[in-house]
Amino acid sequence: MAKFKLPKPDELSKISYAPPTTEWMDTPTSFNPGTFAWGAKGKNLEAVGFPNPRDWSPADEDWKLPENWKSTVLEGIAERLSKYRSFKIMMDICVRCGACADKCHFYIGTGDPKNMPVLRAELLRSVYRKYFTPSGKLLGKLAGARELTEDVIKEWWYYFYQCTECRRCSVFCPYGIDQAEITIIGRELLNLLGLNIDWIAGPVAACYMKGNHLGLEPHALIGNIDMMCDDIEDITGIRVNPTFNRKGAEILFVTPSGDFMGDPGIFTCMGYLMLFHELGLDYTFSTYASEGGNFGFFTSNEMAKRLNSKIYAEAKRLGVKYIIGGECGHMWRVIHQYMGTWQDAPDFLEVPVSPITGTRFENAAATKMIHIAEFTADLIKHNKLKLDPSRNDHLKVTFHDSCNVSRGMGMLEEPRYIINNVCNNFYEMPENTIREKTFCCGAGSGLNATENMEERMRGGLARGNAVKYVRDKYGVNALANVCAVDRAALPAAMNYWAPGVDVYGVHELVANALVMKGEKERTTDLRGNDLPVKEGKADE
Repeated sequence: MAKFKLPKPDELSKISYAPPTTEWMDTPTSFNPGTFAWGAKGKNLEAVGFPNPRDWSPADEDWKLPENWKSTVLEGIAERLSKYRSFKIMMDICVRCGACADKCHFYIGTGDPKNMPVLRAELLRSVYRKYFTPSGKLLGKLAGARELTEDVIKEWWYYFYQCTECRRCSVFCPYGIDQAEITIIGRELLNLLGLNIDWIAGPVAACYMKGNHLGLEPHALIGNIDMMCDDIEDITGIRVNPTFNRKGAEILFVTPSGDFMGDPGIFTCMGYLMLFHELGLDYTFSTYASEGGNFGFFTSNEMAKRLNSKIYAEAKRLGVKYIIGGECGHMWRVIHQYMGTWQDAPDFLEVPVSPITGTRFENAAATKMIHIAEFTADLIKHNKLKLDPSRNDHLKVTFHDSCNVSRGMGMLEEPRYIINNVCNNFYEMPENTIREKTFCCGAGSGLNATENMEERMRGGLARGNAVKYVRDKYGVNALANVCAVDRAALPAAMNYWAPGVDVYGVHELVANALVMKGEKERTTDLRGNDLPVKEGKADE
């Protein structure tokens, strides 16, 4: 594989939107280093029973497809057409109006027409026409139909793993076509041939075998959190003592494993620990269901269901009343849009009721699981937390709406309400880049690898420009979010497109501002940065 060097930002931002001279069906796919992730390792496919496990490379001519690959794909399309009415409708109703064309961050960052959502869907739709419609069978290319070949499979793989399933295009589609659903089907079909990427297959295998994407054993997970408790004690003088696998706890807390390891996720986790300790919350972690995220969602609905089932199984085993979930993006799309139909109704759980405020979260009546931002916003609304927002005065904060939480769950105001109560300096990015229209981090749906860094930076251009705008206009130096993938992916994008802006989880900001009973005088924030000196102290 050719050695890859990431271009400088001023080079990467020179984008040509001129279409190729050839028709799209005749334009070959170029696998340039830095624009794609590595193929899944055979051991990871085999661990979860995925088809055609073997080691392979997208850079090779031979992808080691099974002999019956073509019939496997066509049968897979037929099965999904009969199973998902939405898929059948979306294959038929697109009029190619182009309303979505310039809405995709990957098209904005690459200028490649096949990254237009309408054309990315056409990659699959053209094969559907050839084999499943009378006009396509009879007229072929004249009807927008084409044969299924190995080159088509490679084209699918290249572009379906450049879609982050963010659903921004669906906001602008007059017919409500959801490109993310088409990408999900496309990836499922590729998965039938063993064509996954290892940055997805590896975490899926680890989660299946160990309970979390990082493959952390129970003692490692507990050890990591214990070190966070040491740091909290150094900063506040208070020893936090979370429990694990404790039967009879009122609440099971589940968060993405990215919060257990690595900067800046660990600071968000420290925020949870401090908040729950201050409240005296009766909760427990699980070392079995130690993952809120679900990379299985990026392979197939069935794999996502298998991984998701651990949360309810553990809630039942421990005998909790309900579940609180941490800051994560795709975790909450899965819970909010899929979990209620994938699993049997969790009648052994109760509709969540805050033990602090008495608020009954009716929106969680089906799933029995609430978002930590809902829980904390409710606490603040009822004046149950003592907060000193001046502790965050060294930060000028903007907020990134994580795609799956905003568009997939409709959570728009709760994080902003929290930030405005724990920070004195909050600035919104331009209106067409936030809330329902938010731009993706450029590395969601399992694309936050390192070998595809050029494509990630291209995908992060739109978000980077919006952050750069508020950085230059208001001096913003902090980008807050409620997503573990964002906390993992956005630091690289910010260093590249908007240097000087650091990435924060919302509950890290909460913890900075939280005045805990019996705490010593704090001199630093959770990261060890000196807290702003108040005027009275400065005069002394």
